[in-house]
Amino acid sequence: MPLIVSITSLKGGVGKTSMTLALASAALAAHMRVLVIDMDPHGDSSTGLDVPVSGTDIGTMLASPAQYEFLNEIVPSGWNALAESHINEETQDTDENAETPVAGTVYVARGSAASTALENLTTERALPRLKRLLEDQVEGFDLVLIDCPPTLGRLTSMAWAVSDRVISVAEPSLFSVAGTERTLRAIARFAENTEYSVQAASVVINKTRENDPEHDYRIAEMKTLFADLVAEPALPEFPEIQRIQGSAYPLHYWPTPHAAEFSERVSTLLQGLLEG
Repeated sequence: MPLIVSITSLKGGVGKTSMTLALASAALAAHMRVLVIDMDPHGDSSTGLDVPVSGTDIGTMLASPAQYEFLNEIVPSGWNALAESHINEETQDTDENAETPVAGTVYVARGSAASTALENLTTERALPRLKRLLEDQVEGFDLVLIDCPPTLGRLTSMAWAVSDRVISVAEPSLFSVAGTERTLRAIARFAENTEYSVQAASVVINKTRENDPEHDYRIAEMKTLFADLVAEPALPEFPEIQRIQGSAYPLHYWPTPHAAEFSERVSTLLQGLLEG
C-alpha cells in the first residue's frame, strides 16, 4: 500500500500547493510512482502538473463515487515525458551498457470547481466518499499526495479520512504559527470525533529567510510549540519557484544551480517523511 499524505494549511499563502508540487517532483526524481489528488477547487496542482482536461475531475467522482472506476479517470502528468527524457540522457552520458533505471511517473486526479458542491454534504455522508473511491485502486502507487483546500471543510476532512500522515505547511510569521496550532488541534478533534484517525502529523516550515530576526524567532517558537512534529529541513524562500511552476515543470529537472540546491532540500524532506 502507498503512503497517503495530505498537504494542509488553514492559512492561505504559505505555499501549500507549491509544497505538493515540490514533493511530487522529489518523488518523481526518485523514480517513485506518484498519485496527486487535487482536492482544492482552484485546481492549481493540476495546472502545475500539466494535466490535460480529460478524465473525470475529482469533485464529480466524489459526488457519485459508485459510478466511477478511479483508475480509469486519473490522467498522466506532462512531467512524465520530461522525467523519461532526463533519465535517458543520464543513462547515455554514463554507460551505454548500464541497465536503464525505471523512470518515475505522476498521475493526477484532476481538481475543479465542481468540488465546492461537496462542502454542503453532512459529515456522515462526506467522510467515507474518498475512501470508497480509492478502495483497491491505489495499490500500484508508492506515494499519494492530496492537495487540500486552505479551509477545514468537507473536502479536507475527506482527505484526512484516508491519510496516513497530514503535513501542515507553515511560514515563519505570527499568523501562520496560529494557523498551524489550529490545524493540529483540528486533526486531534478529527480523531476524537470520527471513526478515522491520522497516524502522524508533521509541520513543514516554508519560505524562511536567513538572518531575519522575525523568522528566527518564529522558527524557534514553532520548534518549541510543536517539538518533534517539525520536519527537517525547513525550506528557504525561493522566488524562482513561481517561474518553474508557471512553466508547469518539475522542480528537480529545472536547470539552474539555485533550483538544484532547493531540490536537494526537498528530497531530504521527502525522505524524512517517508522514513518517519
